[in-house]
Amino acid sequence: MLQVRSISVNYGENEILHDVSIEVAAGEVVALIGPNGAGKTTLIRAISGVLPLKSGSVHAAGSDLSNITVSQRARLLAVVPQARKLPPAYTVNQAVLMGRTPYLGWIGNPSKIDFDKTKWALERTHITELAERRVEELSGGEQQLVMVARALAQDAQVILLDEPTAHLDLRHQATILELVRRLSRDRGLAVLMSLHDLNLVSLFSDQVALLGEGRLRAFGTPKEVFNQRYLSDVYQVPLHIIPHPIYDTPLVLLDGNEHDSSLI
Repeated sequence: MLQVRSISVNYGENEILHDVSIEVAAGEVVALIGPNGAGKTTLIRAISGVLPLKSGSVHAAGSDLSNITVSQRARLLAVVPQARKLPPAYTVNQAVLMGRTPYLGWIGNPSKIDFDKTKWALERTHITELAERRVEELSGGEQQLVMVARALAQDAQVILLDEPTAHLDLRHQATILELVRRLSRDRGLAVLMSLHDLNLVSLFSDQVALLGEGRLRAFGTPKEVFNQRYLSDVYQVPLHIIPHPIYDTPLVLLDGNEHDSSLI
């Protein structure tokens, strides 16, 4: 569904991403991990077309994204950015309806289909009761759910999420990640999301792409990528990786001899 083929990206004279290739299948959640400055946000912005590619290509649903219009790209690919950018005076319903913009005609009036898609997105994110509240009145977690709902209303086949759980409490983190995973499977969506919390990645992703200094260092299932050699080398900290006592997923812990807390 999403194919990133050998892309490189420059900021001025500096190459920030070098020869990165990633594929995300329909119904699959792929997590981008790596330390600050590894290139996670840059990769998402490059895939979405915000940053130009130095080389390589990005295809979604078989279309080369460099050869289609912005509106056509928005029908294939939706983005939930790291920074919440919602018009504060809008109601939740109006903010989610903005996801239908790529489908509006030249007059710009929403149709019944647009309202139905908006209603569906509100229902799937369980925020229907917030529909008439203004965005500025919402908590951070509620605003993040509005962002996800807007992406769903966009009815794209690929969804990119940049740190969707940043600054959220545990309840909202679990709500958003479980929602993303369920929708990916139920709707056959290809999801690529960047996360810092490795243990949430282990629980909620199918595949993991490990970035370090703008290069893809490893790609595979959490059990394949979460090993001491890969993670310690990229994060530059001593780690222990043990089976989760309940879920049997990899559990990543900092070395207790030098640190007092885990990465979760």
